Amino acid sequence: MAFIELKHRATQHSNPKLQDKLSSLQQLLQELQERELPDATIDYINHQLRELNAKSTADSKLYKAVFATQHTILKYLEKHHKIVSKGHYQKIWMVLGMSLFGVPMGVAFGTSMGNMAFLGTGIPLGMVIGMAVGSGMDKKAAAEGRQLDY
Repeated sequence: MAFIELKHRATQHSNPKLQDKLSSLQQLLQELQERELPDATIDYINHQLRELNAKSTADSKLYKAVFATQHTILKYLEKHHKIVSKGHYQKIWMVLGMSLFGVPMGVAFGTSMGNMAFLGTGIPLGMVIGMAVGSGMDKKAAAEGRQLDY
């Protein structure tokens, strides 16, 4: 089973952001075409593409629709097949590291030194810890073949 063809082309539009987003979606679809996906997943993606194709090319909100379609497809793949894009875990864990590790470390530095100005020193340390954890998870996903070259 194959994906339906995307009606909107990047060359049809003068908006450079929309062109980039459409070419990005097309690249994602080409990458998914090379993978063996279950029929239910292909049906879901085709449903999303049909909804996008129903949008008018003159619609000013086409960029948001393309972005939402791409995001929905990626979230579905992550939830049901654990397939992620490059750097996915690193992006998520960078934020988690700042909030889960950085802020408490900053509070500990500030209270131990008696100056809460050191609160901000923990945030970059937490960011580095989170990026290291996320990078490790990205490498594991790549080794298991669950990472899109996208």
